[in-house]
Amino acid sequence: MSAGRPELLVDIADIRSGDKGDNVSIGVLARRPEDYTAVLATLSPERIGSLFGAWVHGKISVFPMPNIDGCLVLLEQALGGGATRTLRLDQTAKALGNAILRLPVIRS
Repeated sequence: MSAGRPELLVDIADIRSGDKGDNVSIGVLARRPEDYTAVLATLSPERIGSLFGAWVHGKISVFPMPNIDGCLVLLEQALGGGATRTLRLDQTAKALGNAILRLPVIRS
């Protein structure tokens, strides 16, 4: 965490993202097992929806994977028709994956 700013997801997790048709799949892995609960608390569908706004037209789901201290975030109808049809610059959802790392961390 940098001085003068809140702790962000980028400080405690890594991501891997990609497109699955018109859906975005984002794998989020806590760097340390002790940060897994904070990752889950941070990644609620409501908070993710607030971050992406009108970019996501479908359901937002978060699937916990405690065996690897991570989760899968699925954004449905989020690529403007899919990688081969969209006019968006981020056809394969790489930037959307990195954008999720801007969420402020929630620790309970």
